[in-house]
Amino acid sequence: MLHALYLLGIAAFAASGVLAAHRAGMDPFGGLVLAFAAALSGGTLRDLVLGRHPLYWTHDRLLLVVIAAVAVATMLHLRRRPTLPHRTLMVVDAVGLAVVTVIGARAAIDAHVTPVAVLILAVLTGVTGEVVRDVLCGEFPPLLLREEVYATAALAGAAVHLALHAAGAGDTATTCVSAGLVFALRMTAVLRDLHLPRLRHVPD
Repeated sequence: MLHALYLLGIAAFAASGVLAAHRAGMDPFGGLVLAFAAALSGGTLRDLVLGRHPLYWTHDRLLLVVIAAVAVATMLHLRRRPTLPHRTLMVVDAVGLAVVTVIGARAAIDAHVTPVAVLILAVLTGVTGEVVRDVLCGEFPPLLLREEVYATAALAGAAVHLALHAAGAGDTATTCVSAGLVFALRMTAVLRDLHLPRLRHVPD
């Protein structure tokens, strides 16, 4: 189940990469690059921090095929319907954030790192693909740094995942509840236009 869920999260981030490239006016190659960058960056950073070699995607052929297939399918869809609402990108991105954050938490727990490290690695796994995608699209600051409920949603989901695991809850329930929380928080923020407080300038 975990691998199937990971494929879902990777597919969502791949689609979000193509949608972002489309909004930025990139060509198909740019869309493909962003699909792979958005899908693989978070897990790559997680594996590097944990010292896991080889990197997870270098020996998972299905993973790379899914990314390429989703990227091509999204591009073909955009040829038929080139004007997608911005909220579509937000929904697809929220799915990727929810799933990949939980996978990051699970991998960190399996590596027997400290609880704080679990939270950090889960958030990094979830948000890194979005940061790389936005930077490559020339969006600055990235979505993560624009008062958005994004990393905070990932942090909440990771904390719940860690707490449920410590309490002895089953893997399926833990995964579904924590991923559902991340998605619900992110989509509530999008639909209700909720933002974190902006840092205010403090005079010298």
